Amino acid sequence: MTDTSEITDYWNAAAEAFDDEPDHGLRAARTRAAWDRLLRGWAPIPPSDVLDIGCGTGSLSELLAAAGHRVTGVDLAPRMIERAQSKLASAGLPGHFFVGDAAAPATGDEQFDLVVSRHLVWTLPDPKAALREWVARLRPGGTLLLIEGRWREAGQSGEPYVAGAETLPWNGGVHSDDLAAAVEPLVAALRVEPLSDNADLWGRAVDDLRYALIAHV
Repeated sequence: MTDTSEITDYWNAAAEAFDDEPDHGLRAARTRAAWDRLLRGWAPIPPSDVLDIGCGTGSLSELLAAAGHRVTGVDLAPRMIERAQSKLASAGLPGHFFVGDAAAPATGDEQFDLVVSRHLVWTLPDPKAALREWVARLRPGGTLLLIEGRWREAGQSGEPYVAGAETLPWNGGVHSDDLAAAVEPLVAALRVEPLSDNADLWGRAVDDLRYALIAHV
């Protein structure tokens, strides 16, 4: 079992250098443009209400806000939220961010047109319960966008990133077939788009499994 405070400490410590990764900070024009094109194709017509779960430093939130969407972001790590708020404010873009549990975001009765999460489900102790929570936050006709994969994450060849991470159901990522099987009973339709071959998205060529699952309720 993982400890929430230890997880928070880990991601707080990672926040300062988080955007140094090409696909995190989206600082390179080609990488930023590649993500922008995909998000505009996956997201509903703007303006729509978007919930960015596990938003990190807010790079995807920034792109979605720039496209005209109303963005809410949630992350367990306060330092990630601080950086997300600063990033959108510096760009002159609106956005609402709060610290909270990604598995069950405290959004009350609010519903969204798009719920997006990138590289998060592998960190969750009960990812299938989280998926049910996320789908419940969608309006009829809404879109669930999960950008996931199986990759060589920190600690996969040695110590787990936090104590107990090796017991997580999807530690190290989740295969698209397994994620689709978990999401399919919750939605009306879904599709999977492979992303491994698009080096622009990652700032380099990758040889592991990366994909997007796009589902509609």
